[in-house]
Amino acid sequence: MTITLKCERKIAYTSPDHIMPHGTRRDNSKNPRFNAKLYQLYKKPIKILDLGCSGGGFVKECIDDGNFAIGLEGSDYSKKMKRAEWRTIPEYLYTCDITRNFDLYENSSRIKFNVITAWEVLEHINEKDLKVLINNMKKHLSDDGLIITSVANKSDIINGIELHQTQKPKEWWINRFSKAGLKYMPQYIQYFNTQYIRYKYETAEQFHMIFAKIDAKPPLPPKEQLLSRVLDRWKGSRIQSILSDILTN
Repeated sequence: MTITLKCERKIAYTSPDHIMPHGTRRDNSKNPRFNAKLYQLYKKPIKILDLGCSGGGFVKECIDDGNFAIGLEGSDYSKKMKRAEWRTIPEYLYTCDITRNFDLYENSSRIKFNVITAWEVLEHINEKDLKVLINNMKKHLSDDGLIITSVANKSDIINGIELHQTQKPKEWWINRFSKAGLKYMPQYIQYFNTQYIRYKYETAEQFHMIFAKIDAKPPLPPKEQLLSRVLDRWKGSRIQSILSDILTN
């Protein structure tokens, strides 16, 4: 199997996140419970594309679970420093400006992914560049695929540089994706039930969105037992964190 990335620009040179590397210097997020929920939806192995992959932790975990996964990152900081998973799975992590046209091929065929994720990425993109980014997502999404995102609708200034270039409420984002031919799928928000790679709680300043193609047929969310739903709410909650601190001190 030969993976080929063809892109207009390998580094997002003009992005504040490349000029002032912050998330890519420290983030390596993953959540096994999110992965487990993915595998209840799709039978393994599945194909996963993580945009803005930072340290590549989520990609590495997906591969370790027996899936095919690729991560794209606009900054070359982690690559140059061989940080986190860039030193363990470099053949599955690539630098790429996702606001410019790109294509991923397996041998000679464009790869279609069951799941495309963007964890706290969209707000880092300038509004004028969103059209190309969303089109890149859409053309790599399989007919049964889902785009799963988390967004921070708030300022993030590091050393005087605003990293969050597009700060908009959830309804604005849903409308933007809808204009591109992607439909919002709230039933999957309910299914993942606070278990994501980034963020747990839904607020006006941090929220999740899941999209599919207009005529898509993604697998239906399975029915879960009450205990599983309760554990979703418990794992990673503030109460669990407080109790854990009390018990370890």
